[in-house]
Amino acid sequence: MNVTLENLGACKKQLRIDIEVSQVNKAFEDVTKEFAKHAKLPGFRPGKAPLDMIVKKHEADILEEAKKRIYTEAFRQAVKDQGLDVITDPDVEEVLFSREAETKVIFTVEVAPSFELPDYRGLPANRESTVVTDEDVDKALKALADRKASYEKVDRAAQLGDFLVVNYEGSCEGKPITDFNPTARGLTSQKNFWLELGKDKFIPGFAEQLDGAKAGEKRTVTVDFPADFVLAEVQGKKGSFDIEVVEVKERSVPVFDDAFAQSFKAESLHQLREGVRGDLQNEKNLTVNRSVRSQVVDALMERVQFDLPESAVSAETRSVVYNIVAENQQRGVAKELIDQQKEEIYAAAQKTATGRVKASFLFSKIATKEGIKVSNEELNNRVLLMSRHYRMTPEKMVKELQKGSGVREVVGQILHEKVVDFLQQHAKISDVASA
Repeated sequence: MNVTLENLGACKKQLRIDIEVSQVNKAFEDVTKEFAKHAKLPGFRPGKAPLDMIVKKHEADILEEAKKRIYTEAFRQAVKDQGLDVITDPDVEEVLFSREAETKVIFTVEVAPSFELPDYRGLPANRESTVVTDEDVDKALKALADRKASYEKVDRAAQLGDFLVVNYEGSCEGKPITDFNPTARGLTSQKNFWLELGKDKFIPGFAEQLDGAKAGEKRTVTVDFPADFVLAEVQGKKGSFDIEVVEVKERSVPVFDDAFAQSFKAESLHQLREGVRGDLQNEKNLTVNRSVRSQVVDALMERVQFDLPESAVSAETRSVVYNIVAENQQRGVAKELIDQQKEEIYAAAQKTATGRVKASFLFSKIATKEGIKVSNEELNNRVLLMSRHYRMTPEKMVKELQKGSGVREVVGQILHEKVVDFLQQHAKISDVASA
């Protein structure tokens, strides 16, 4: 067997293989004998029919099976001899198939990128202080109090800090806002819309114009849509809203005392403060740890550049796009708006995918060099966590994962986490004050 290797790009290779007549004929002989063992022909017991009759009846099947074996074995041997790390199934081009002359076939594949690992020990990262201050606790308690706030209807003029319940009709340059974007129905017309009277609430300059309004009153509010407004079609344009005030509501926030603490199942305000402090500390520790891990990975990625297989990037990009679209749909974003942003979504997805694929090859190579592996116990524990998350039995979770490449993906996730753990353990971390 003669093999010629050609480079078609960064990670694409072409194997031109000439297969000897003897190899082809041997494959035909082996396949024919196997057919003969099981073939059923009228007048003959299984395995006793003449070979020429078997070949005549099953010629097409024998040819198909023989080709499959010949090409599979030729490809496997060529990949081994050339030392290729193939990551895709080959595209097969049959140039010549013959039992009288050399068979010629071309395999085109993508391979893992070739690169030298940079120095991945001592990667730099900054670790911010994780001390929780009294001010942090006070802000968290205020957020808890906001959740317990009550809203009472009042018969007086609205003032800053109140909430108004309003009906409105919006326009831009004298036309309904839906004329600029059909998905902007909520911005064009709303009934019983709750609006907080405060600086830059809803649309900058909108709420301030309703200061002093009373229930039953009608006003016209004009705004300049900001240059970074969420609806691109009206950015920088003037808008007008016809407002009908339905109700004025006064917001009351509970005071910080033991009764307030007991509403959160704490015995006292002191106990609530300490519980909040502990939760904030855990959250801060997680945030800082995530930041350090992210910095370490970024530092590694910056130290080496190499070309990536197009198929891997494309597949990961499709996966990221799917997740972005699904997340937007769950948030209630209209399909029309998603379609309008498809180019931006694809660009963002491709950037994310490129980083993930690059990291994947880097992590795999580091894992091999450092002997980092995933044990059966680690895999089983991860599957158990996943089964609880998805509310399945572990057995059903395993079956779901086995339907595709799920098990391999889970192993990859665990391996990558262990590699990042290794990088973090060997990083050069500097403690700095919180920003």
